[in-house]
Amino acid sequence: MNYRHAFHAGNFADVHKHALLVTLVEYLKRKDKPFRVIDTHAGRGRYDLASDEASRTGEQVDGIARLLASPAARAEELRAYLEVAGAEPGFYPGSPLLARALLRRQDRLSAYELHPVDAAALADLFAGDTQTKVIELDGWLALGAHVPPKEKRGIVLVDPPFEQPDEIGRMIEGLAAAHRRWPTGLYALWYPIKRPAERKRLHDGLKATGIARIIAADLFREPFAPEDRLVGSGLVVVNPPFTFAQDAARIMAILEQVLGKEGQGRSEIVALAGEQP
Repeated sequence: MNYRHAFHAGNFADVHKHALLVTLVEYLKRKDKPFRVIDTHAGRGRYDLASDEASRTGEQVDGIARLLASPAARAEELRAYLEVAGAEPGFYPGSPLLARALLRRQDRLSAYELHPVDAAALADLFAGDTQTKVIELDGWLALGAHVPPKEKRGIVLVDPPFEQPDEIGRMIEGLAAAHRRWPTGLYALWYPIKRPAERKRLHDGLKATGIARIIAADLFREPFAPEDRLVGSGLVVVNPPFTFAQDAARIMAILEQVLGKEGQGRSEIVALAGEQP
């Protein structure tokens, strides 16, 4: 599955992933100490929803556009997310731009992108921004070598395009390596949900790492299907804040009603390691 961000900007998976990402960043802001957001697969940062790539799929219609047009857009649980995601009609902010909008003066963003065109666009987007560093580098290398940040606080978002045949294996290995270097870090790993066997393999692999605290917050737009298609969006969180499971459940309860296909939406919080949420 090629999940290059430009083709899917603002779809239901983006809404799910980014609403939860905002929640995690907001937790970090409860303390005055500075933190860093590390985005390992940052994309180009900002997406024109009328572009050829986005128009080719039209996925934002059943994602951010549907949410903004619904009464759920007024929900307090989504306020911080939609203040950024809905701020510029016709465009959708990628994860680095979304995170950057939430940072305080003492916080920093490191955004990694390997694709040369997207990396150049990302660098242009943040040109002159002293709080943001854009690095043209394989995000998997960054995950293994560039943690912990000097602040010793922060979140690492891992959101690969799933272009390679075994991104699940790389995700498990990459997290394990990063966690050995920075065991107290907050990690958020996004994955597409298409087949139950793939989801189980990821969950089982993460359990086998021995990391003490892991939960998965999964949103399903529809049930699993015989054909190979995206039916859900998953976000694994390592070292989740104390109330994250409950907060994520409330957010996803709203999203499943708005973004579910023909009333078939559902969500699930799964404790992969640690106490049940």
